[in-house]
Amino acid sequence: MSPSLLHRILDHDNRADPYPLYAELHRTPVLQEDGGPYVIGGFQDIERLLNDPRISSDVRNLAVGPASDGPLVEAAEGGPEAGADGGDGTDGAGMLPPAFLRLDPPDHDRLRRITNRPFGPPHSPHRIEDLRGELLTVVDGLIDGIARDGDPGNIDLVGAFAYPFPVTVICRVLGVPREDEARFHAWADVLAASLDPDPDAPDPRARLRASHDARLALGGYLAELIEERRRHPGDDMISQLAAGDGPDGTMSTMELLATTALLLVAGHETTVNLITNGMLTLLRHPWALDRLRQDPAFAVPLVEELLRYEPPVQLLPQRTPLTDIEVHGTVVPRGSSMWLVLAAGNRDPEQFADPDRFDPDRKGLRHLGLGSGIHGCFGAPLARLEAQLALSRLAARLEGPRLLADPPPYRRNAVLRGPRSLPVACSGIRP
Repeated sequence: MSPSLLHRILDHDNRADPYPLYAELHRTPVLQEDGGPYVIGGFQDIERLLNDPRISSDVRNLAVGPASDGPLVEAAEGGPEAGADGGDGTDGAGMLPPAFLRLDPPDHDRLRRITNRPFGPPHSPHRIEDLRGELLTVVDGLIDGIARDGDPGNIDLVGAFAYPFPVTVICRVLGVPREDEARFHAWADVLAASLDPDPDAPDPRARLRASHDARLALGGYLAELIEERRRHPGDDMISQLAAGDGPDGTMSTMELLATTALLLVAGHETTVNLITNGMLTLLRHPWALDRLRQDPAFAVPLVEELLRYEPPVQLLPQRTPLTDIEVHGTVVPRGSSMWLVLAAGNRDPEQFADPDRFDPDRKGLRHLGLGSGIHGCFGAPLARLEAQLALSRLAARLEGPRLLADPPPYRRNAVLRGPRSLPVACSGIRP
């Protein structure tokens, strides 16, 4: 028997180019195979469901039965048995409650409002833009490091640039010591991997244990850091969240731990993929790289098209209807598992003309690269700015860049899809 379409989408052998499989998914508006999850890949359907209050983001609402994906989703997201929720939820020892990403209103709304006060409008309207100069300094410093210490004929842009840049930024924003990166890197990798509903994972129970241990270790580390920020507050988000003097009150210590863990991990994992996928796309489209080199303002529409064309988050494998809901004549039962394939929606031919063509000049572009609805990407303004600065400076300073491997090696993760490394050569690096 040939593997199901969903199994092929999740198969690491297809990670380098899943888009033909997404095109196949478009032929079935609501796909359910062998009693598994309900998989949806149409742009309009996904956008509507992401904005539908009847769709829950809380995995604790998922029923385990014929309409759910049982052990598969449990291994990926903690599931009912483990009492976890994909890296930021309550673990078996009760270490962390769900972060707001995994909550529904009203709890979600309260925690997100509190978190947003020190991050963006209306209370901190210039927070991100005021970082522009500092971010440029970090970007150019990393490129200078490649010129000084690396081999221009063999650069891994992930290890040398696309990973350290967003890690440095999120540490600065949160108030996490950059020198602690070696401590939380391994925990973040495990938690990101726990999001991947890999049907070929050799030992799902071992993955659950590793995720539990990583959450426990990260929670302990952040608890110490939060107490330090309470004693010696700074201008960082952890200090401001710990002080918590807004109209929604303060977070409990456990809520603050969960929120900080979410921001630290999500604040760099997705941006690494956005920058890496962006540079890979530019190297495959030299005309776009040349245009960006000549016109740095081109980075703004360029990044929006990248978010459509190669989104860093490919699918959301955990949404749950709170009541029976009809999608294209198919009734998705209450409590069943619903998967929304954002990357398929971004290549939907009913929404986008010539969807497989990379075209930064698309007019009126709406995409799902940052989600939609109340759970739309919290860090979107920062991620956009980071990608715009990173790609424009790489285009300006790398002379004659070219890929050394195409396709490059990809991470196993089907949710957070991106190259594990990006081997590039160039003839030199401009000062």
